Amino acid sequence: MMLTDDGSPSTYFVLQFDGTEQGVAIRDFWGRYYENEWKILAVTLGLSGRPFGNELQLSSSVREAPERGRMSQILMKTERDLGVTFTLNPRWKDARLKNFVFDFGIYNGQGLAGSGEFDNSKDFIFRLSHKTYAFNKFTIAGGISTIQGGLNHRLPVSYKMDRINNQWRMMKDSSVTTLNKVAPRRYYGADIQLATKTKSWKSELRAEVVSGLQTGTSTTSTTPGSYPVDSKSVALPYYTRTFNGAYLTFVQTLNSTNNQLILKYDWYDPNSKVKGLDISSAQGLSPADVRFDTFGFGFLHHFNPHFKAVLYYDIIKNESTQIQDYTADRKDNVLTLRTQFYF
Repeated sequence: MMLTDDGSPSTYFVLQFDGTEQGVAIRDFWGRYYENEWKILAVTLGLSGRPFGNELQLSSSVREAPERGRMSQILMKTERDLGVTFTLNPRWKDARLKNFVFDFGIYNGQGLAGSGEFDNSKDFIFRLSHKTYAFNKFTIAGGISTIQGGLNHRLPVSYKMDRINNQWRMMKDSSVTTLNKVAPRRYYGADIQLATKTKSWKSELRAEVVSGLQTGTSTTSTTPGSYPVDSKSVALPYYTRTFNGAYLTFVQTLNSTNNQLILKYDWYDPNSKVKGLDISSAQGLSPADVRFDTFGFGFLHHFNPHFKAVLYYDIIKNESTQIQDYTADRKDNVLTLRTQFYF
């Protein structure tokens, strides 16, 4: 970080990479410029985290659970994307609104899940948040966020839910006007973080809920990293669904700050129009429309400030439907033992 003569931040630069047996990949590559005449604006450019919600902002070095919730992983496969964020936050000492932060970002949309941009649609991200505020024996923070984006149709065909004879079905829309139109990705979210002030036996509760419209394919609601094609490289149509999801995380420090108990519940319903046995292939639906609930618990130990280990177990429940292989709960629970060095 570069500072001005009076010690104010001026320019900030980050380069982070992952090295595995498969090679080296860039994870963060961005710079931030702080305007210091009015001390209200900062601009972030490059490959960086998208300013949406709270869980996406938590890196693996500070996150207690091994992975983000199912909702976060599906809607945004990776939290990083190429773009720009404009941040408004008064930085002078006596500013009345210094605890409020407004972020406006423009990003490609597919993030690191794709090899590159594949259409001309962008994600416009807005977030209004409040920094941590202390009162009595507690601290509280939170924010509201939205993404207004989408994906360009390459075919004069699209699919969306429609109510026919009092029953929801996935319906085909064949119209020449669909070509090059934007299939929506519109997310609306709210998050809150509440914690006690004590270091010993500290309790922390984090919650976030997101709903909106998500565009995927017939077999998955995951945001595509590249334009979807079949095995013969023929373009596939987009499917748009109404979704909702949330997570609730509780972290309890056990006397020493080195030991933490983790409890987490999250759900992701990719198609909130239908539930349970109403989900069948006869209605044009697939495993992409099945709701999942995840109950996780674990224990985290910090050996020192740069080394930690977590033992964590996920109990994953899917709703029972008429879709093949999803007529009952699948055996897909996950046990994780992870060690991590960070500096």
